[in-house]
This record gives sequence, C-alpha cells and structure tokens, in this order.
Amino acid sequence: GARISEVVGLSISDVDLHDGLVRLMGKGSKERIVPLGRMAAAALERWLDVGGRAELAPDRWARRGDAEAVFLNQRGGRLSRQGAYGVIRDRGAGVGLTDELSPHVLRHSCATHMLDHGADIRTVQELLGHASISTTQIYTKVTTERLVSIYRSAHPRAVGR
Repeated sequence: GARISEVVGLSISDVDLHDGLVRLMGKGSKERIVPLGRMAAAALERWLDVGGRAELAPDRWARRGDAEAVFLNQRGGRLSRQGAYGVIRDRGAGVGLTDELSPHVLRHSCATHMLDHGADIRTVQELLGHASISTTQIYTKVTTERLVSIYRSAHPRAVGR
C-alpha cells in the first residue's frame, strides 16, 4: 500500500527484515513504519542479498547518495518513479495482465483487499499514510457480493443463514 515515491525513496537502512518492518517517508516528510508481508520480505531479502541489486550496484557505478538505495536503475542510480512504473507495467504484461497496471492500482488493490477482509478503516488510513479519513473512504466502495455475504453472515433473519 505504499506510494511509489515512498518505495523508490527507500534506503537499505529503512528496511528491517528481522522484524518485517519498513520505514517510509510520506507526503510532507511524514515518517511511518509499516509491516512487510511475508512474501515481500522474502523477495526483498533475495534482492538485497543475492538478487539483482548487487549486479546493479558495483562500487564504481554507485552514485553519490544512491549507494544506500534499495531499488536501482540499470546504471546503478536510484530507480525513478517512471522507471518503477515501467517495471510494474512490464512485469504485469509478462504474466498476462493486459489492463492498465500502475503503482497506484497496486496501492488501491492493497487497501481494498484489506478492507474486504476485515481491516478497520483507521488501520488502513495509517498504513496508507493518509492525513484524512475521507481520503481512505474512497477505498470503501463495497462490492455487491461482499455486501450480500456480510448481510447473510451478520443479520439474524437473513435468508440462507
């Protein structure tokens, strides 16, 4: 659920793989700590230890200020927002996602899935780094299927209960 600018701004010191936490610098230079999912943590550990990062960051290429960057471009510099967008779009196309895929679509999907699976809106607000709850409410549009499911499981006189 991180903003793409927060992801490309990550430095190695922002990542705590042991505790599964990441420190993000959000809008207005507001810092927040968010949990890292199990699969994301494993992928990030591979990337940092033996993955592509080591190949992209030989000492002779590391630019001043970019040596600590988690995500690098092919020249060893910090990956840009546009570069990350291209990577996401290309990886999505590689697995058959032909719809418009973007970093924000992934952020929106994360928030929607969390809300659909019972997370309260205040927690999602904190995870997304929204200053206002009204911004988070955009993600609360409930699908008809989910609405019927909740109704049937929660209402004492629901049909099919």
